[in-house]
Amino acid sequence: MTQVIQCIPNFSEGRDEEVLSKLVTVAKSTPGVMLVDRHTDASHNRTVLTLLGDAPGIKTVALALAACALAEIDMTTHGGEHPRMGAMDVLPLVPIKGITMDDCVKLSKEIGQAIGEMGIPVFLYEESAASDARRNLADVRRGQFEGLAAKMQSPMWQPDFGPASPHPTAGAVAVSARQPMIAFNVNLSTSDIEIANYIAKKVRGSSGGLKYCKAIGIMLHERNTAQVSMNLVNYKGTSIYTVLELIKAEGLRFGVCVTDTELIGIAPAKALVDCAEHYLQIKDFDYARQVLENHPIV
Repeated sequence: MTQVIQCIPNFSEGRDEEVLSKLVTVAKSTPGVMLVDRHTDASHNRTVLTLLGDAPGIKTVALALAACALAEIDMTTHGGEHPRMGAMDVLPLVPIKGITMDDCVKLSKEIGQAIGEMGIPVFLYEESAASDARRNLADVRRGQFEGLAAKMQSPMWQPDFGPASPHPTAGAVAVSARQPMIAFNVNLSTSDIEIANYIAKKVRGSSGGLKYCKAIGIMLHERNTAQVSMNLVNYKGTSIYTVLELIKAEGLRFGVCVTDTELIGIAPAKALVDCAEHYLQIKDFDYARQVLENHPIV
């Protein structure tokens, strides 16, 4: 493939396998697109698909998945730990190979306009945002599905595409072009959600923590475990290992340790190799030369 875009649609469904099977079938049956990962979480009640493809394929699959989510997911009966405002909640595009960020911004707007024509309000965020007030997904999604109708009564929160009020069952969708992001969750040895909330506040950038970290506390009810759920929007500026070590340090004051972690979807190889370099304390490590797969002949 000479042109590769990563597309990571998030759906507000993580429990109904029949619905999820329909979404996966759509993803797998679209020409020019590969489904490379599916992550489903029942506590979050959310599923993340990771797709790779060229621009025509990504546009086709994005619209087909939006239509499937519209038909199959009813937000009026949805409940889960993860913030959400729509059936297809977010739809980010990431330029990987042979395509620019500007190209992905243009494509995101084409997709957003088409989803709006389905009767679903669309908010553009990150690189696609029309103003700085809408760059941050957390601001766009604040109030969630239940508060969306009241929020959209403000002229400040009219959608970029689609109707001026939420779809009755599908809510709204946030669409963007953005840089690669790492979704990383850390599970704690406690069922106290307040400890997870405290630690999340300490690590997230908006609260004075790590600049490129977004974090919230979540309760995993099926495991009786509190979790710090994060998005690292710039892994070079805020590394996985930096976040993990800060969470460990903050947990010590409560006698809480990290039990395990989760990588949602896929991540750049460099972000994972950086962790290996850090924990192995490798001196003068050369990523380009010392990683076998980086050599052209491999």
